[in-house]
Amino acid sequence: MSELTPPRLKNDCFALPAGVDWTPVDEALDRLRERMSRVVGQETLPMGEAEGRVLAADAVAIRANPPAANAAVDGYGMAHAATGDGDQTLPLAEGRAAAGAPFAGAVPTGSALRILTGALLPEGVDTVVLDEDVSTDGARVAFEGPVRKGSNTRRAGEDVSAGDVAVPSGRRLGPPEIALLAAVGVTDVLVNRPLRVGVLSTGDELSVPGKTFDPSRTYDANRPMLLALLRDWRMEAVDLGHVADDRVALRVRLDEASERCDAILTSGGASAGDEDHVSALLGENGSRSDWRIALKPGRPLALGVWEGVPVFGLPGNPVAALVCTLIFARPAFAVLGGEGWKVPQGFMVPAGFEKTKKPGRREYLRARMKGDGSVEVFASEGSGRISGLAWADGLVELPDGPVTVRAGDAVRYLPYASFR
Repeated sequence: MSELTPPRLKNDCFALPAGVDWTPVDEALDRLRERMSRVVGQETLPMGEAEGRVLAADAVAIRANPPAANAAVDGYGMAHAATGDGDQTLPLAEGRAAAGAPFAGAVPTGSALRILTGALLPEGVDTVVLDEDVSTDGARVAFEGPVRKGSNTRRAGEDVSAGDVAVPSGRRLGPPEIALLAAVGVTDVLVNRPLRVGVLSTGDELSVPGKTFDPSRTYDANRPMLLALLRDWRMEAVDLGHVADDRVALRVRLDEASERCDAILTSGGASAGDEDHVSALLGENGSRSDWRIALKPGRPLALGVWEGVPVFGLPGNPVAALVCTLIFARPAFAVLGGEGWKVPQGFMVPAGFEKTKKPGRREYLRARMKGDGSVEVFASEGSGRISGLAWADGLVELPDGPVTVRAGDAVRYLPYASFR
């Protein structure tokens, strides 16, 4: 059966209602969520080759885990009905039960059997007493009662029953999920193909790092940063290179990118100046909506569609480019790639800093956790301070309204890792 590929996005998917000016972050995210849908195809892979992929259908357990009742410890098994209160002494049945070497036959009522961790519980055994809780002379075992029925045993299917959904659709498969799939006998899984995201830098001022020492040229930090970010997110990062402020060349590059990519990230040229060719081309030949989002750092985010491929026109400043990518592009990419809308996990932690914030924009401060469990922020809020991105291990999110933060106040901290 041939693979079905979803249709590309419509040209009006980013359009804002008439009269919309500055858009609060939460409202912008809600609108973005409404407009996104899966665009990637699907394929079936052996379970062992699917690490990092997103499940396209529920993975159902072929058999239970554990498949049969077994011992959870090394010890001695018996029927609970043969035990009571006080000191207990039971004769030992001949033989033993071990993992992979089950006991043949049934354990006589009133007897105990040597049993090791993982061994199937033979007929006549429903309770296990831990090695450390018994004494034995090789013919008998003695222990103190009462013992709880079922102690130190695992029930068949107590983890996952056959036919249960072991891993749900939309989950990205990591080592824990792979372990679970293996344990319940899933050998093949239907997964989404990796989202292919192109990264394009624009601007006459940019240069390849190290190629020149002309102070009028800026080393391109955005493209390496964004490509690395996409790889960290298990997406297929497509390097679209750098285009100068040349509208014809940019049009050619976008045409090529639309054939290779499921989504495109551009940086620079996204505002409304004379050399903002990304924004201009999206308006002329694609579909553009300048989302004036009330956040700091960040400028208007140019969102558009080029030949059915969504384009996220990021600010040229690396700090603003990263924040916009984390907050807006990441959840959108999750939907496009079949993962579903992804909300970063935040934590309320004590502030290790003080700040007074004016109303009007949501702010994201470069931040990192301290050894005492509080969070500190980078000394400068200047959006040109790229060193703050590397210094930090996450962001502190301050609300849209006015706020005064004092040391010890609870603030919302978003680790970089929560965007993966």
